[in-house]
Amino acid sequence: MSDTKVSQISLMSNDGTTIRVDRAVAERSILIKNLIDDLGEDSVADQAIPINNVNDPVLKKVIEWCEHHKNDAAVSTDDDNDNRKKTTDIDEWDQKFMQVDQEMLFEIILAANFMDIKALLDVGCKTVANMIKGKSPDEIRKTFNITNDFTPEEEEQIRRENEWAEDR
Repeated sequence: MSDTKVSQISLMSNDGTTIRVDRAVAERSILIKNLIDDLGEDSVADQAIPINNVNDPVLKKVIEWCEHHKNDAAVSTDDDNDNRKKTTDIDEWDQKFMQVDQEMLFEIILAANFMDIKALLDVGCKTVANMIKGKSPDEIRKTFNITNDFTPEEEEQIRRENEWAEDR
């Protein structure tokens, strides 16, 4: 077993595409960091790490985000002291990065969740939250192409049960 630290690793998407990436970039993903720790340096030097739930275009977007954020400070795991949950503010670069079609946006969110990239998951969820903010249920259904399967009576009952949540 060698003592040298591998500087680049290969990731393989679920459609068989292999991408070489700097280890520091790939380790923004806790999943990948843990896999490298578990498999050992020699294993990741010789073979691609399979990212089974992520296709090539989405993996490339995730890597692009990780590349941009590779020098960010590690995120605190102290949930009680976590201010990023209290805002839907997104920095300018991330806003531009998330200007993709809805399918890609949701695929990025799923990939961030699967790959355990908390900061990217937060950006994706905040993007969706901002898409919903200030919209009526009908506007939200239209935005996300959701079919309303409630009868008018069921809708009225839900509205009455949730009056406390309405803006006044």
